Amino acid sequence: MAYNDRKQSCLENERVRLTLLPRGGHIAALTLKSNGANALWDPPWETIEPSSFGPGSHPQFGRGPEARLLAGIAGHNLCFDFFGPPSREEFAAGLTVHGEASVVNWEVSVGAGEVSATAELPMAGMRLERVLRLNRGSQVVVVTETAENLTAVDRPVGWTQHVTLGPPFLAKGKTVFHAPARRSKVLAEEFAPGHDRFRVGAEFDWPMAPLAGGGETDLRATVDTPVSGAYTAHLLSRRVEHAYFTAYNPDLGTVFGYVWKRDDFPWLGIWEENHSRQQSPWSGKTFTRGMEFGVSPFPESRRAMVERGGLFGENGFRWIPAGSRATVEYCLFIAEAAGPLEAVEWVEGRLRGKDFELRV
Repeated sequence: MAYNDRKQSCLENERVRLTLLPRGGHIAALTLKSNGANALWDPPWETIEPSSFGPGSHPQFGRGPEARLLAGIAGHNLCFDFFGPPSREEFAAGLTVHGEASVVNWEVSVGAGEVSATAELPMAGMRLERVLRLNRGSQVVVVTETAENLTAVDRPVGWTQHVTLGPPFLAKGKTVFHAPARRSKVLAEEFAPGHDRFRVGAEFDWPMAPLAGGGETDLRATVDTPVSGAYTAHLLSRRVEHAYFTAYNPDLGTVFGYVWKRDDFPWLGIWEENHSRQQSPWSGKTFTRGMEFGVSPFPESRRAMVERGGLFGENGFRWIPAGSRATVEYCLFIAEAAGPLEAVEWVEGRLRGKDFELRV
């Protein structure tokens, strides 16, 4: 694993084990003990603690605003207090892609059945708190996440759970996804120059996306082409109280996914990197699918986020007033299942039975 030499904290019971990286706060893995399956992405390069990164001493991670993030990235990283690249001025002031939350050190304490983590974001003037809970016999980890605005200014923020899946769980033409999405749009600019999978800026109804070369494809299926890249934004159904995504691997007979309150995170972004990025540290070796649920449809600068305002009649950012706190709750799970529809039924059945314990 790319993070083997880094500090780790674990939360586990007899069925699953969650691995958290305190330096950057990444949820690196959720492993099903019965078969060893883990859906979260393990980068193909050796990562380091983000606090150790220096652009001069670590050129293997690149030199742009994403370099510090890529130096320590793994699995699920938190994008806060914006989702996307910093402006030129913000980068000059020290901000990275997706903000500070994924590059600062988190203070972690491990107790019986839970892990607590806190992080200070000095440039944003924010404090983050996370509590991850796992009951005995459960395959569901519940995460309570709180953001506190330490400043005297009302703040428009981006807040996205950047969940990235990778091999071997993510398998070309095999892994099947489901989500209660409705209206969708392709990023309105080239995302993978020369290799864009979809027609730039196209609007469509989930799950059939218009291909760049004509025709369309079902986004519930994992891409099965040699090289491509894509980013699509999906508005989640207003008819559901809880949104979710499931990912099912038939070879492993395993389902993985997340559940959250739809009003907390009304958008699902799907990022695909299919061996298209040749620059360091990607080097054409990476195959991922990001299932990124949050308050914003697209990864973009804070200024662009505010100027966009929203899409399809839904807001594209969240306000956190001066001196106040905002709390969300979501959960991740992994379990054995016989097929993709059984995986969806498993999730929806637990929602009907209120087994996901989403209380906030």
